[in-house]
Amino acid sequence: MGEQVIVLTELTKQYGNFTAVDHIRLNIRQGEIFGLLGPNGAGKSSTLRILLGLDRPSSGTALIGGKKYCDIERPLLTVGASFDGVGAPSDRTVFQHLKIAAASNGIDFSRISEVLSITDIEHKRYSKIGNLFLGEGQRLGIATALLGNPQYLIFDEPTNGLDPSGIRWFRNFIREQASNGKTVLLSSHILSEVEAVTDKVVFIDKGSIIASGTLHNILNGFDNLEDVFFHLTGGDYDE
Repeated sequence: MGEQVIVLTELTKQYGNFTAVDHIRLNIRQGEIFGLLGPNGAGKSSTLRILLGLDRPSSGTALIGGKKYCDIERPLLTVGASFDGVGAPSDRTVFQHLKIAAASNGIDFSRISEVLSITDIEHKRYSKIGNLFLGEGQRLGIATALLGNPQYLIFDEPTNGLDPSGIRWFRNFIREQASNGKTVLLSSHILSEVEAVTDKVVFIDKGSIIASGTLHNILNGFDNLEDVFFHLTGGDYDE
């Protein structure tokens, strides 16, 4: 259980005089659902962008299973990520999008029907991406992340746009993935949703970790994660 991990070591990202990520240290083990929490602009997305090879750190390292993302061969077979929208032309169909993603990593096209079924958007197979509702786009992003049946799943604001039934579906989906030994990292500023599924959490504010631990320990003496945040920062938390 100790080998399949995500490790961030003294991860730092600076833009001129602005420090977006400030010496972040994390160790996420196999089978864990780990919540990266904080208000908008806290540094969550910057951390994930570095982890997924979309940005370079100013210093420190971000490793997935002992490797930088850019060094992973056929990355969809190792890491699945739903981050910053679908990222495809609006006139492309759902099936076309998944087919291109699968082909890029040598994944059999039979997997497309499987992930559409898992995410309950099989009926949208031939819909254009531009015609999808926000929640359907979220499900497509998750379907794309699942194509390679990866060990690591990384989601940024995964419940954004999902209706109540979609949120319930996502909770069950995430728990099932973790029970199958997958490692899950999700980032969100909606604390109530993260509280419902995570094993461990870390709070980030202004680029720095201000608290971390198991959900049980973090909640000790508090009713919910929102109250924890108020206590830590003495300020408002904007959901």
